[in-house]
Amino acid sequence: MAERHLPFLEKRRRRRFARRRHNRLTRRLGHRSWLGYFGHLARSPYFRYRNARYLHALRVAVAMGASIGLTTGLGVPYGFWASITLLVVIGGLQHHGNIRKKAFERGVATGIGAVLGLCLIAQHSVLGITALTYVLTSILAGICAYYAVGKAGYIALLTGITLVIVGGHGDNALDIGLWRAANVGIGTLVALVFSFAFPLYATYDWRFRLAENLRECARLYPRLMIGSAMSAREQVTIFAKLSRRLVALRSLIDPVSKELGVPAERLEEIQRLHRSILSGLEMLATAATQREGSPQWGATHELLTARRSAMRRMLLASARALRSGDTRKLHALARHEVGRTPGPNPDARLAYDMQGSYWLAQRLSEQSRQLALELATIELK
Repeated sequence: MAERHLPFLEKRRRRRFARRRHNRLTRRLGHRSWLGYFGHLARSPYFRYRNARYLHALRVAVAMGASIGLTTGLGVPYGFWASITLLVVIGGLQHHGNIRKKAFERGVATGIGAVLGLCLIAQHSVLGITALTYVLTSILAGICAYYAVGKAGYIALLTGITLVIVGGHGDNALDIGLWRAANVGIGTLVALVFSFAFPLYATYDWRFRLAENLRECARLYPRLMIGSAMSAREQVTIFAKLSRRLVALRSLIDPVSKELGVPAERLEEIQRLHRSILSGLEMLATAATQREGSPQWGATHELLTARRSAMRRMLLASARALRSGDTRKLHALARHEVGRTPGPNPDARLAYDMQGSYWLAQRLSEQSRQLALELATIELK
């Protein structure tokens, strides 16, 4: 009898599963169509941050197809050099704040490299001394390498690449050099056009990386203050991950400053406070192993609880503001926490070997509040 009802129960289970899946999809789409939903994802800062590599790969793939179609459709000889130039120019992940600067550098480097390559071909056609052409090519490559490690390194690198593409070893025919120069120009132009299409904002990367670190600090801080000590291996692993994000944020200051119109000095101050918080937490982690063995540690919990809660609230509020892009409430919250957080208290119950942790807690609380105030002055996009 039970076996007879199995098909019916299986059908009912499948209908229930399909209904639940439809309900989840309906809640996700809301009143939007599929096209509207994908448009919403494309405009979502967090989606673009999480999928920056995929979006960049898609952009390069479409640009490559456009380059191939353009050179093939126009019947340009040696059109593959345009595709090679495209990959050299647009292959690296560039943020919107650096696009104009990089576009200028690419244009200058392409022009200089093409002229030098044609000059090599011209002198070889006139003099016909192959050894001299090789020596001149090597000297120009060395000059480009010398400046490639300096401030104008990108221009020097692309100049050397364009020089070799156009001139080869200097023994190419002049018409081949001209066609290659034209292909380099086509590849650079296509790369610049697609660099401005669907740009990747450094602000998104900066916001969400900083938010991740602040949330991790908020999770780590209570454990270091009144929780159990962590092993040396666990401490190295956790702080290595936090430090990697900190170093990555440092390289984003210049493009973020250009995208938001914020002075770089203000972002440097946020970076300094962020670095100070991580340093303070690492010192707390080092001292935690010694605190647990102290007989006075149990009496110190009460004094540290209020400060621990205040800093955790500030770190989580700052992380939420960074993720949502709305930092207007941080100023009021930071001012409110000043009255709720206890100041220095020379309590007799605070043992001598506990005063270092208490002092670090005071400094970390002040730095987290100051970080929130700095973030409140920035209007995120």
